[in-house]
Amino acid sequence: MARPAGNCDRHGMNSSQGPDKISNEHHIPATVSGPYPPRAGNDVRALVDGLPAFRRICAAIAAARHSIWLTVAFIAPDFRMPDGQGSLFDVLDRAAARGLDVRVIFWRPRAESSGYGKTFAGTPAERAMLAARASRFRARWDRAPGAACQHQKTWLVDAGHPGEIAFIGGINLNPRALVAPGHGGEIEIHDVYVEVAGPAATDVHHNFVQRWNEASERAAADGVWGHDGADTMAFPGRLSPPAGPSLVQIQRTIPAGHYSNGHPPPLGHRTDIAAGEQSIFEQYRLAIDAARSTIYIENQAVPVPQITARLEAALRRGVDIVLLVPADPDEHVRAARRHHDHRARFEGLTALGHHENFMLAGIAGRTAQGRRCNVYVHGKIMLVDDAWATIGSCNLHANSLFAHSEMNASIHDPAGVRALRCALLGEHLGRDTGDLDDRGALACYRRTARLNRSRRDDGDHDWQGLAFRLDPATYGA
Repeated sequence: MARPAGNCDRHGMNSSQGPDKISNEHHIPATVSGPYPPRAGNDVRALVDGLPAFRRICAAIAAARHSIWLTVAFIAPDFRMPDGQGSLFDVLDRAAARGLDVRVIFWRPRAESSGYGKTFAGTPAERAMLAARASRFRARWDRAPGAACQHQKTWLVDAGHPGEIAFIGGINLNPRALVAPGHGGEIEIHDVYVEVAGPAATDVHHNFVQRWNEASERAAADGVWGHDGADTMAFPGRLSPPAGPSLVQIQRTIPAGHYSNGHPPPLGHRTDIAAGEQSIFEQYRLAIDAARSTIYIENQAVPVPQITARLEAALRRGVDIVLLVPADPDEHVRAARRHHDHRARFEGLTALGHHENFMLAGIAGRTAQGRRCNVYVHGKIMLVDDAWATIGSCNLHANSLFAHSEMNASIHDPAGVRALRCALLGEHLGRDTGDLDDRGALACYRRTARLNRSRRDDGDHDWQGLAFRLDPATYGA
């Protein structure tokens, strides 16, 4: 799966550097609490926004020779894949008709977690729809403890076979995700997936098997489709061969008390999975504490105090930080702003705003009529020092860090991370930052966002790019 070297003109994370040079530039520590060690030899590609992400996923499915496995959190009934590919079920049924092993783990909410979004919970009507389609793929439903969510959003193509590919990210199966920011759409979502080929894809394979074998509803009459609940899968016995230059570590949040089989991945670690896993939280802390020059974050949530405190410490030692969030926060964010118990979250955000080297920003695209429409930031990523990145499903709120099931891929690859920074800032600033280092690029971000905020306040919609400044002291009020 060799691909051309990345540059600042494409949404790639492909690096032309060799493994030796990459290893010499590591300064972000890896996590040690989870089962998956850092894996060398991966080919990595970032897929920015839903349209290119789902196009690439559909292309990989069309080229698959053995299997398609995925984990689904949220899916809107009216979601359709791009380019006439049809619904998710059209895609899966076509793959099953070709003889592929097609398996899906759907999240089934409990009553206390049913308000998060639209799901395919295996209701009688939904099962009747599968029967009417004569769908032959295999599915299991999996609850999460209490009010938590099975939030992983992963795709595996040809798991355990040559050419195995994993997709990891946060983009939901939602038609709003297919409207590209800044291109005339009234409702827009900005998000990121990452494609991984190589040894780290085996760890995504291991996670799927662990969840499949212990899916909570596997013994229920309505908890499976296309097979019986006694169908168990074997854990992977060997790593996928090297496919590229990137060092990748898979990290997770796994709720305690949900799974029990801590069978180790190949050349990995046996862990007490019954006690849960919080390696994503560990990684965020390690990466922020190790940052030397810049931190760029996109997240749907206001960070928890344990994260904002570390961000402020980084600002004090001279690290430049940009935090991109939804310009129009969710109602639960507004409710938290009003609630005394959540005061620390917003006090921490306000404290970040006291530093000149910090910027809180939103993005707004241009509609066909020329006015501005806020873009919903749904990404869950962080870039540090133009050298390291994490991309996945995990928000920086307490649920994602401590209770939901989540998956992120952390990537050590200076050339690839720089290419991703150029792609993201090219979209948000309306200019190529390839001529700038990471400090210069974030300084450009701050200048552009401040100027755009001034023009927005004056009612002028003719400003450069998408980014504009938000006030940390009033965000969510």
